[in-house]
Order: sequence, then C-alpha cells, then structure tokens
Amino acid sequence: MSEHAIEFLQEWIGEKVHCQPSEARIEKQAETLAKECAAKAAEVGIPLEDIQEEVGDIKELIASRLEEAAEADERQQATSKAAE
Repeated sequence: MSEHAIEFLQEWIGEKVHCQPSEARIEKQAETLAKECAAKAAEVGIPLEDIQEEVGDIKELIASRLEEAAEADERQQATSKAAE
C-alpha cells in the first residue's frame, strides 16, 4: 500500500471514529464509516484495493477502533467515578 494511502486511512479514521457504547451500534457505525471511507478514498484517487491489501476489511478495522474507543471511554469514566 502506498504511503499516501496509509496516511489517508490513519487520518480518516482519526477524524471519524469515535466512541460507540453498544456492539450493535458499533457494527452499524462501522458499516457506515467503511462506506464513507471507501467513497472518500476514491475521491482522492486511492483505490479501495490498495487499502484492503494492507489492512484487509476496512469495516472490521473501523469496528475494532470503535470498540477500542468505547473501552477507553469506559475506563476513563470508571477512573473519574473512583476519583470522586
């Protein structure tokens, strides 16, 4: 995968992927974001195949990042409550 494609994907995920508390919402949001990402990549001249060659299924990658964000948010909330 080209460096340009890697940078695009990292930046895009950083902007779009935010905490989603429930698994059902994570899957739905991941599907929506994967479609948006593929469209935006095509807009800037990056073939989806280039991204998939490096990371596999972008929906799965985005879902993983959403789950990580949700877990981090839960830990932060627990820490905040413990500090009170």
